[in-house]
Amino acid sequence: MKITDVRTVLLTGPCTNDPFMSEARKRRGAAFIEVTTDEGLTGVGETYIGYFLPESVPTIVEFFKPILIGQTVDDIQVLWDRMYHCGNFWCRVGLGLSVLNGIEAALWDLKGKLLDLPVHKLLGGSKHDKLPCYATGGPSNYPKEKLARKLEYYASLGFKGMKFGAACFWEEKGGWVAPDSPEGIAEFEADKMRFVRSVVSKDTRIMMDGHMGNSFVGTWDVNTAKMVMKALEPYDLFFFEEPLHYTDPWGYQELCQSTSISIAGGECLTGTAEWKGFIERDAFDIGQPDAAFTGGIGTFMEVAAMMEARGRGIATHAWGAAGCLMQNVHCAFACANTKILEIPPAYGGLHIDLLGESFVMKDGYVLPPETPGFGITLTEEIKNKYPFIPGCGEFNSVPGKIFKE
Repeated sequence: MKITDVRTVLLTGPCTNDPFMSEARKRRGAAFIEVTTDEGLTGVGETYIGYFLPESVPTIVEFFKPILIGQTVDDIQVLWDRMYHCGNFWCRVGLGLSVLNGIEAALWDLKGKLLDLPVHKLLGGSKHDKLPCYATGGPSNYPKEKLARKLEYYASLGFKGMKFGAACFWEEKGGWVAPDSPEGIAEFEADKMRFVRSVVSKDTRIMMDGHMGNSFVGTWDVNTAKMVMKALEPYDLFFFEEPLHYTDPWGYQELCQSTSISIAGGECLTGTAEWKGFIERDAFDIGQPDAAFTGGIGTFMEVAAMMEARGRGIATHAWGAAGCLMQNVHCAFACANTKILEIPPAYGGLHIDLLGESFVMKDGYVLPPETPGFGITLTEEIKNKYPFIPGCGEFNSVPGKIFKE
């Protein structure tokens, strides 16, 4: 079986069916890569770049395409190496490597379909009978009564873990709201957590997300993050995600050493070299590689192994569409040090229509997938249902560039 074509599929659809997250984000873009063969099989992968800058993906895919035409999927690592070194000046980290991630994922999906095996079995087999998961809840929707309804909604969907962001999104007050002093921020987050713990069950895993220390109202420094962690220590957080920007591994290291709360991060990191700068400093208690962004399925496995060697766990990041979700689920089951899975609750059509029965969640746990490949189906009907809308990527609104849905 030989590869005959490699092409990009850009789609736009509702961001989510979650009524609370929809307040802040209405639609999403997604970038899939299809690898077709002379025997009629097609592999499908996703790059998380499609959520932010989908327009960039087709050009990069076309650049790598000639490397794959006429090849087999017998040795995916060899194909990855050829592509990686071909883009050596611009593909070591970042955009190029993330698009390469989507191409390589399509190769793994194709190989799984060829051998009639789920990808996690190609990666050494599942290390777990089931894995706990949490509803990734985006912002903290305020007022507090709305936040309570949000958490109750996730519980009604079967989740026993929930994550929500620092600061708050208060629609009636125009959007993002947060105090502007370290002391005010710490008290705000502690007050929020006291309230949350009063409304959720005792066995609910709670996580918070600092969004790289940027709650859309200002970036935290190390002292602010320390103050916030100190205020939150009494509330038994499973982890606190991204309290600082990724330009500061030293700050992450210092923060990890100063608090009993597990500090998580890594969703924005690509390539093993970038990850090493954080891992060797023990800058994360829990790493969050994304199997649609980190650089490839193989790269994800390397990152997980490096974290395990330091006695650290991983918690997958998965806020892309269906490909992103399932790429991360398969990798998570193949890694012994996976602690928990991120799951988009009440996901929209770019999940529902592609997943079929490949994703199974029961009693707050995800079960190992059984469908060959990643279990993604991308039909012409789906492509026509969600036509691409240029400019649908998520933008940070700044002066001169205010993005509205």
